[in-house]
Amino acid sequence: MCPANAAVTAGRCRDSQSSNKPMVIQSHKRIIDELDQARAQEYALLATLLARSPDSALLSRLAALHGDASPIGLAHAALAKSARHTSEEGASREYFALFAGLGEGALLPYSSHYLAETLYGRPLVRLRQTLLHLGIERSPERTEPEDHAAFLCEIMAGLARGDISAEEGADRAFFEQHLSPWIRRFFADVERAKSAHFYAAVGALGRVFVDIEARGFELPI
Repeated sequence: MCPANAAVTAGRCRDSQSSNKPMVIQSHKRIIDELDQARAQEYALLATLLARSPDSALLSRLAALHGDASPIGLAHAALAKSARHTSEEGASREYFALFAGLGEGALLPYSSHYLAETLYGRPLVRLRQTLLHLGIERSPERTEPEDHAAFLCEIMAGLARGDISAEEGADRAFFEQHLSPWIRRFFADVERAKSAHFYAAVGALGRVFVDIEARGFELPI
């Protein structure tokens, strides 16, 4: 799997020299509007926060987020407030407890876990078929399955931003097949997790955002 510090060039994963940068998907870009750019930014932020805990620089940027009275604006404001009360070390401990540890309350951020109650299940098989169609391959040295929520959000960012060459509406098809059936439940679980403080706000942002995405994709083209 291409993690948040990897790049996809010509549809293939390669290691990035910077371990602090999110995965970048490089390809011929199509012209996109401001809405798609904003969608891509939300997905990229979620991908980064699900792939690793934020460092102090990212926490500072998150603390400066501005919100408004809309659902997504309120979620941004809550994330900013949480970032202002979180240290890099605290976020790291929280991330480990939620996604890397084996203790009570640990979460498995994989579609196969949520949809098939196993790992490496049919949802992963279907995802790999879609990735093959999109020309994206997992780096051979990566062992984590591709149906990790961070990777799926990064793919959605690339599709929304036009960095992945794909037919019109590919982002909608990818969302409906590989995210919509499960990822809202995952974000709600993150939001409610006992060990989540900063990540409770991340879960709330993810839940609100995918609800907006789902309603948007329901509109006629």
